[in-house]
Amino acid sequence: MEKSSKFYKKIGIMGGTFNPIHHGHLVTAREALSQFKLDKVIFIPTGNPPHKIENEVASAEDRYIMTVIATSSNSNFFVSRMEIDRKGKSYTIDTVLQLRKIYGKNSLLYFITGADAILEILTWKNTDEIVSLCKFIAATRPGYNLSRIEDLRKRLFGKAGATDEKIYVMEIPALSISSTDIRNRVKHNRPIDYLLPEGVSNYILKHELYK
Repeated sequence: MEKSSKFYKKIGIMGGTFNPIHHGHLVTAREALSQFKLDKVIFIPTGNPPHKIENEVASAEDRYIMTVIATSSNSNFFVSRMEIDRKGKSYTIDTVLQLRKIYGKNSLLYFITGADAILEILTWKNTDEIVSLCKFIAATRPGYNLSRIEDLRKRLFGKAGATDEKIYVMEIPALSISSTDIRNRVKHNRPIDYLLPEGVSNYILKHELYK
């Protein structure tokens, strides 16, 4: 049984389409859990993502089930249906506000995403409010050009930067697996073994996703 929300003080939010979820997502979440001493990481598959082309995305239910399969072996990983069950487009601000209400003002929310994705934060709905409610962990590959992250910090917090660090950079070795590549491999009957958990691979093949 999951502990009461009051016991969780540092919560990681792993939002994404997860179309499909793969080892890159899992390694990123596990590293954030360890490096930032998080109490849990919540994977939140998007329901109706505003920045995605609908016909390229598997059904919300399929993506939710694959995420549950992929995370089931880690007791610190949880999967939420909040965006899937929410009507209309899925916006980060709505999710963050809902999580803030669940876990209370004394908890710390860490939004975990890729460095390239975080560079688009200025295009998100209610950017300033999101930044005021949670911190960000930007996962990068070794050798990533961090100057773009620094430019983003300056645009968000002024040239002096934020007194309270808001955007952390977390390097993940060999983070080159992509959902796009996996979908293309399935479409062209190429192997996807070892790119994602075996249970997820079996689910994709059984339900003939991405064909």
